Parts: sequence; structure tokens; C-alpha cells
Amino acid sequence: METAVDGLPLPRAIVIVSAHWDTPVPTVGFAEHPRTIHDFWGFPDELYALRYPATGCREASREVVHAITAAALPIREDATRGLDHGAWIPLRLMYPEAQVPVIPVSLQSAGGPQQAWRLGQALAPLTARGILIVGSGNVTHNLRDYQLAARQARPTPDYVRTFPEWLADRLAAHDVATLLDYRRQAPGAVQAHPSEEHLLPLFVALGASGNQARVQRFHAGIDDYVIAMDAYSFFPASGGTTSASPTHPPPG
Repeated sequence: METAVDGLPLPRAIVIVSAHWDTPVPTVGFAEHPRTIHDFWGFPDELYALRYPATGCREASREVVHAITAAALPIREDATRGLDHGAWIPLRLMYPEAQVPVIPVSLQSAGGPQQAWRLGQALAPLTARGILIVGSGNVTHNLRDYQLAARQARPTPDYVRTFPEWLADRLAAHDVATLLDYRRQAPGAVQAHPSEEHLLPLFVALGASGNQARVQRFHAGIDDYVIAMDAYSFFPASGGTTSASPTHPPPG
């Protein structure tokens, strides 16, 4: 079988849930050639010239719709949605030849971790059918602190180290109940995420992996003093893979 990222089998398709597509109801992309969305401002022209020539797959999109419907969640379809920078930046690094069809699925930040986890549970059956589930966000995402760091060099705040380590510990312990209550229980949680949307894709990947998944933190690092960019893979006991990947700069 053809292989791709870190020796994993090349998936039939990728479902990607990005922090930058947030809707009231789970929405599945059906675009045949999802466009590259440059949803950021004030960066060098070279960045806006980049394209990720992904293709869609109506068959796989239909499977995603069926999976979400079977979980009794509401569903909508979007025939034109492209790939925002939370989607195409990590995919460009993972699959630079864009050889795997991509189906974007929206996040519902108003529903918090519980909703994201339920969405992941709905997507879980797809992992046994050759579909890779990717959640793309950040482990810390405080733009006020990011802007301060951009203007003047400052030491990395404590929460940028303590929150990711707490998260890694609870993920390794499969402590889903505590993770879902992270906002009350984790050190520095509100500082790490003044709003939740950039952490919620992790809960989608967690929900899609099942209860006994093997968890691997394959990257840990901090960009620009305050943006923790940890990345995880989840290997479900039933086979398949899900991953929670960081977006890469530009943040926001």
C-alpha cells in the first residue's frame, strides 16, 4: 500500500476541521476543487501567492454527511467552501503534492468542547474506512499576548508551558471528563484561550479516536513567545488514525 506521512497508509480522503470555519451547524464541504483561502492580512505578498491545489470527493463528502446524520446531529452542505489557512497550511506540509482529496467540515465553537467531541465521535466510523480526520488549531492562542510580543520582546508567559503540559498529561491518561472541563481545571486555561475556537479541533480528533486510542505527541514547540504549536496523533484501537495538528503562522 502506498504510504505518506510518517509511514502511515495514504488515506482515501482527509476530513479537516479548522478553527477558522465556525458555523452554528456542522457543515460539510462538497467543492470539487476547493479554493485556497488567504484569510489573513498584513503579511508578505509571497504568502498570498501560495496555492494548495486540493481536490474534493463527493463520495467521501456524502459519507461524512451520513456519519454526522447517523449521530443525530444537524447537518448542512456547502458546495463552494474552500480551504482556509487553518486547513491548507498544515495540509501543504503533510501532503505537498495534494494527492489526497480533502473535505472541510466546520466547527461549532458556541457548543464548546462537548459539541466538538460529539462531532468527533460522529466522524469516528470514517477512520476505519480509510479517511483521516485532522483537527487544526493551536494549543495556546492569545492574540493580545501575541501582539505584545510582536511589539516588544517579552519572556514566555508561564501558561504557555504549563497549559500544554497539563493537556499532554490528561491526553496520555485518557482523562476525557477532565479534558472536557479544561476551562475550570487546567492551569492557565483562560489565558491560553480567551476564546475557545483554536483548541476545539483537538476535541474533534479526540472524539474521533475512541476511548482506548494510543496518543502520540509528535511535536512540541512555541512560536513567537506565546503560540504553543504542539501536535498529536491518535491511533484508534479499531484501526485508522486521527490527528490534531497546529496551524502554522500566520496565526489569527
